Amino acid sequence: MDAMRLEHFRSLLLSQLPQHNEHIRNDQAAALELSDDGVKDSSDLSMMDVNKELALRLGERESQMVADIDQALLRIKEGSYGICARCGKQIDERRLEALPIARYCADCQAAIEAASGEDVTSTL
Repeated sequence: MDAMRLEHFRSLLLSQLPQHNEHIRNDQAAALELSDDGVKDSSDLSMMDVNKELALRLGERESQMVADIDQALLRIKEGSYGICARCGKQIDERRLEALPIARYCADCQAAIEAASGEDVTSTL
């Protein structure tokens, strides 16, 4: 991949970081705001626990996305961005446009998902 395309993907990845960091802050703040002050009903407490757990999981998901972006930026720096980590072939640029953090080509991703029992009908 040429330097101009790499810079395009680097800019794309960097532009996504602030939004994911903001989501992390919001999800963590939402989880912290949920407290049991004055709530005495067990169903209300259960619902609050579910909401808190959901907010924390969303924050974890966003944190993983930030880590994936950091890894993709490191691959750009190391010169391995756009190369499938499984088969070593070039990842189609259309795939990278849709999912700039992609580590695997579409065929390898489908094989990985099939081996883990995940749905393989729609893979980025």
